[in-house]
Amino acid sequence: MSAQQQKDGAGADESPVSLWERLDRPAPAPRTTLNPRRIAAAAVGIADSEGIDAVTMRRLATALGVAPMAAYRYVSGKDELLELMVDFVYGELPLPDDSAGWREAMHSLALTTRDMLLAHPWATLTVVGAPTPNQLAVPERAFAALAGLGLDADTMMAVLRTVTAYVHGAVGSEISLLHLMRARGWSSGTEARTGLAPQMTWLMGTGRYPAYEQYLHTAARKDDLTWQFKTGLDCVLDGIAARMAI
Repeated sequence: MSAQQQKDGAGADESPVSLWERLDRPAPAPRTTLNPRRIAAAAVGIADSEGIDAVTMRRLATALGVAPMAAYRYVSGKDELLELMVDFVYGELPLPDDSAGWREAMHSLALTTRDMLLAHPWATLTVVGAPTPNQLAVPERAFAALAGLGLDADTMMAVLRTVTAYVHGAVGSEISLLHLMRARGWSSGTEARTGLAPQMTWLMGTGRYPAYEQYLHTAARKDDLTWQFKTGLDCVLDGIAARMAI
């Protein structure tokens, strides 16, 4: 073994052990009151109230009331901490009952995922590589609901990814709007439209956007984001049902 390998504590032929494999091993006798769930809950609380950039190992230690190095007994650094956080919030998702049909299951997963992402908007921007255990429970439940419909594995994944893309795209737009409103000090859709009125008035005055202008004058659900989400989701599910004849 080379000096560098000795320093790293592993030989070149040894595979790295994931966070989840380590945590699944029997826990040693506790020396502190910390555990992965408490660490994740504290970090999620920081991210929800202060933003994901505020989550540091030192800030976490302060929130937990422990020594700065205490959390390193469970996570190697911020990357693994983010994995714990994402797994924690996905663990909040109520999964559809096993008896639910494919459409009911996909509809339920979409709505609950939206609620979770709106409650933890930082999660839409957090990439953790391989899925965490609670993340993986979502496609597991979706595949179980799609089984028996005569779809091959690739098609089932395409269906899941289509619904997932709609959810993340729609929620991402909602979160962007909320960030804009918060930054400008607007508390309602009416205030936002008033604030944007000078620019929109000029744009509509050019005569280049007659269809959009008609929408502005006739739409009755501009601020009903839940209705918009559900209607778009039904369109996606209707399209899948028609395309797959299911």
